[in-house]
Amino acid sequence: MDKILLLTGDNAAYQSRLGTCQFTDDPEAAAIWLAEPAMAAPLLRQGHQPRWLASTFAGVDALMAGDLPRSYQLTNVRGIFGPLMAQYVFAHLLSQLRELPRYAAQQADAQWQPHPYGSLAGQTLVLLGTGDIAQHIAQVGKAFGMRVIGVSRSGTPKPGFDEVHAIAALNAILPEADALVSVLPNTPATHHLLNQDTLALLPSGATLINVGRGHTLCPDALLAQLNRGALRRAVLDVFEQEPLDSASPLWRHPNVTITPHIAATSFPDQIAAQFLDNLARYRRGEPLANQVDFTQGY
Repeated sequence: MDKILLLTGDNAAYQSRLGTCQFTDDPEAAAIWLAEPAMAAPLLRQGHQPRWLASTFAGVDALMAGDLPRSYQLTNVRGIFGPLMAQYVFAHLLSQLRELPRYAAQQADAQWQPHPYGSLAGQTLVLLGTGDIAQHIAQVGKAFGMRVIGVSRSGTPKPGFDEVHAIAALNAILPEADALVSVLPNTPATHHLLNQDTLALLPSGATLINVGRGHTLCPDALLAQLNRGALRRAVLDVFEQEPLDSASPLWRHPNVTITPHIAATSFPDQIAAQFLDNLARYRRGEPLANQVDFTQGY
């Protein structure tokens, strides 16, 4: 039986959920690694390599470095982060529209003062990315009565979207966005896709939410737009450098909400279930589910 190397922040939790699997601490003896990408990368760099590496994360940026080997099967986690990401996105959009922070401040002063509020119905949600996570967000947006537009590399139609356009049409789509949500992976094509030129195309009342990868957004360009009052709010869960430098002006900007990369965290029960399903495929010699294409980075 192939031995498994665990490289996670809670190996004991995974061991308790993986039944009769055999484990080893020796990377040379392990044909299979169940690993957080950042923990696996140093061992790959040292010359160790599995036959199959099962990432416990959706993002595998740490394994895409040019000096790392790619002659192994790589899978990631899919299908469990979409609902969590959707909850995060709409928690922020609804809190903003229904003036919840304002009412919390009033409550502290025992102040009874109603305010007008907006609705998501009829607004346009633009999603950068149309994969599994974006499809969950799109479905919730539709349930709230939003028009949902997707932007992807190919522009291929996907469930839950009113329209899907290729990335080449981005500049024409951005002026329509009441809410812009990025769930894009980190690839050369997405680096600083949201920059001085593209951010300037957003309407002044738009809200930007980044739950994909920090590299998609140019922070200096974002600050410039916010300081000009050209965006209503930015909700940021991911950054180019994490943790975000305490000196960054984003921390103190009144129109920015920062969370420490917590929009969707991994749950061992769900990840272990996906891993065991793929392990059965592996042992039967069948193609693995959720394979990552090294040439695309996702």
